[in-house]
Amino acid sequence: METALIGSIISAMATVLGAAPIFFIKELSEKSKDILIAFTAGIMVSASTFGLMPQAIKESDIIGLTVGILLGIVILDLIEKNIPHIDVENDSRVSSFDSKSLLVIIALFIHNIPEGLSTGFSYASQNAGLGPMVAISIGAQNIPEGLILAVFLINSKVSKWKSFAIVFLTGLMEAVSAIIGYATASGIQNLIGFGLAFAAGAMLFIAYKELIPESHGHGYERPSTYSFIFGMLMMVYISHWFG
Repeated sequence: METALIGSIISAMATVLGAAPIFFIKELSEKSKDILIAFTAGIMVSASTFGLMPQAIKESDIIGLTVGILLGIVILDLIEKNIPHIDVENDSRVSSFDSKSLLVIIALFIHNIPEGLSTGFSYASQNAGLGPMVAISIGAQNIPEGLILAVFLINSKVSKWKSFAIVFLTGLMEAVSAIIGYATASGIQNLIGFGLAFAAGAMLFIAYKELIPESHGHGYERPSTYSFIFGMLMMVYISHWFG
């Protein structure tokens, strides 16, 4: 439990680490953001494909894997459809903190719940190395997410310290959901395989629906593609090291 708690908190607080540069830099180039986002997409796809899905089959069966993946995708899709989404990287129309800005924050709060559950389910599995591997992948994705949210809030005329505090709260939501996921899966062993498959579906949806399109919208598709591949390879090495 202690290891799961520490890993979940570190993974979630990577969001806060991503927001830290707002105190030192005013902006980040589109090319840098695209490369960073593509890299995290590669990490998440690799973690889902080589980590979560194989372990989900071991903990459950192919039917459980299929149902879990589809449910994870459908739930993330419903979130996207029912909560108005603003492209926080490119929407220059938002110049003040208003109801639209609040919707972005609420959407990120909700998005962080399945990400936290992914970490919690992974630590509850029989594979001791899966939890740290998924925590690293989620944490890597949280870094640019935290930076993008912080920059968006500052552009919405929110102070740097308030922006940092809001980012911290979104990360805290992920840590809480990770603990809930771990406790639930530990108490109901039959849920672990399904939960891992759910986590894989949610991560794949985020990578393909959100991260990859964002990394290919500003004319830097080629370096973003290489970055995606490097992200996948890095996660393969991490998976190998954790056994």
